[in-house]
Amino acid sequence: MIAIFLLSLIQGVTEFLPISSSSHLIIASEFFELEKSLSIDVSLHIGSFLAVLVYFYKDVINFYKNKSLFFKIIISSIPVMLTGIVLVETNFIEKMRNIEIIAWTTLIFGILLYISDKFKIEKTINKDFSLKSALFIGFLQILSLIPGVSRSGIAITAARFLKFERVDSAKISFLISIPILGAVSIFGIKNILFLESQYYYNLNILAIFFAFLFSLITIKYFLKYLNKFSLNIFAYYRLFLGIVLLIIAYL
Repeated sequence: MIAIFLLSLIQGVTEFLPISSSSHLIIASEFFELEKSLSIDVSLHIGSFLAVLVYFYKDVINFYKNKSLFFKIIISSIPVMLTGIVLVETNFIEKMRNIEIIAWTTLIFGILLYISDKFKIEKTINKDFSLKSALFIGFLQILSLIPGVSRSGIAITAARFLKFERVDSAKISFLISIPILGAVSIFGIKNILFLESQYYYNLNILAIFFAFLFSLITIKYFLKYLNKFSLNIFAYYRLFLGIVLLIIAYL
């Protein structure tokens, strides 16, 4: 129960902040010896997926009218999903799940996040989110398959390089996460529904609930934060964590 709560907290907070949920889940599992099965991992992502749908339900409903935005969101999510399938099928993705890689990606992409946030704020999602922008962000998101890069982090970094407002950069990241998290949920949900053990079924339901709750809270207050402040604190955190992990990895 405690492990589920901690994993849900980590997933809910780090999935949408530009600090990498996968790296924090790997670090937590390794250093605190938290057991995390595939079904629990899927359940955590389902919780985050439901939180995005609930928070942005107006935008999701509006996809019916704004088919152009819907198309761009789908196009932007395709590169990372296709690449992810290849990496999972070849099992190459497991070879990247180590502290050394996480340390370097946390550090390097923290620096890129800091640099991108120095760009001017000129564009909004309603007026300037073009197909070209969607493709640029979409292809850069492939890098998020490397632990430590952060899907939301690279999407926000790419959007800021394109001079989108901070809140709109985060919103683009959140909207793109819908098909990505949706695909993960559909891919693994049958494993949850057909679990033979009632105990593990209950654990998965709890994981979905807590991940949903923490994700919803994170989305709400992250957007409020970006209305007033820069992304510097997240860049500083990544730099600090990256240095600490490098010391642990190489000493």
